Amino acid sequence: MAMVAARAGVSGQTVSRVVNGSPRVDPDTRARVESAMADLGYRPHRAARALRTGRSQTIGLVVTTLATVGNSRMLQATAEAAAERGYALTLVTATDGVAEAFERLAEQEVDGAIVLNEASALVPATQPPAGLRLVVVDAPTDAGVTSVHSDHAGGAAAATARLLALGRETVHHLAGPEDSFAAVERERGWRETLIAAGIHPPAVVRGDWSADSGYSAGGALAGASAVFCANDQMALGLMRALAESGRRVPEDVAVIGFDDVPDAANYRPPLTTIRQDFAALAHRAVAALVDAIEGAPRSECSAVIPTELVERDSAD
Repeated sequence: MAMVAARAGVSGQTVSRVVNGSPRVDPDTRARVESAMADLGYRPHRAARALRTGRSQTIGLVVTTLATVGNSRMLQATAEAAAERGYALTLVTATDGVAEAFERLAEQEVDGAIVLNEASALVPATQPPAGLRLVVVDAPTDAGVTSVHSDHAGGAAAATARLLALGRETVHHLAGPEDSFAAVERERGWRETLIAAGIHPPAVVRGDWSADSGYSAGGALAGASAVFCANDQMALGLMRALAESGRRVPEDVAVIGFDDVPDAANYRPPLTTIRQDFAALAHRAVAALVDAIEGAPRSECSAVIPTELVERDSAD
């Protein structure tokens, strides 16, 4: 470290800040230190640093599944955000419950954990091990934990309003699972928008986030003229079912999804959708967790990341 400091023309403390991912380093100085580290082949010794600081520089990520595009994109975005702060990421699936996932993370001596989406529904009823700091992605703001989530209700409202603006008499909803905070919020945004327009909401058709469940919902939604789908994968399955039954999108049925998955623009027709900013979600969650781990002033207890309507051809 002393050799890196000498080559970069900085103090050893500055090198330490760069190594530990501290944001309190001028970008030019950081680049100079990183260049010196590369020239000298310097690599931080994680075990030695853990002994010195009492931290493992590792955070956990708890998920129930990676089958959904949203969870997979959050995994990638969280790993990148953690690396920027000098932290490694370890993944734990909560297939046997969040309590067991927390115990596995405690055994690995992680400094804290981020809980994603459906697993977040189990957090209020589960007591994490003492000292395990938590940030939850997609949890009610009054859940008593630090939480970050997209503006699911606002995005759903924008999608529903867009479909009504096309002159459709009502908007049907292909919803996600009832135990999902995101699905509940998206359903709420849809429902409140229809009621505000003086329209009685039709019965909800429910899927499980998969394209197969969207396809299976095609029969129940065969008479719809507009459908807001709670995610893009279900929208894709629904559009296939509609096409097979001879109904055209958007001429006969206007469809809007949610998430803006990478291939949304390549559907036929290209899918109008609500874009989530997964990078912003991950950065906010990681920042809140790392601040708690490092004893920085506490971030706000909850943060809501805006969503955006992306207009394409499926709701024209």
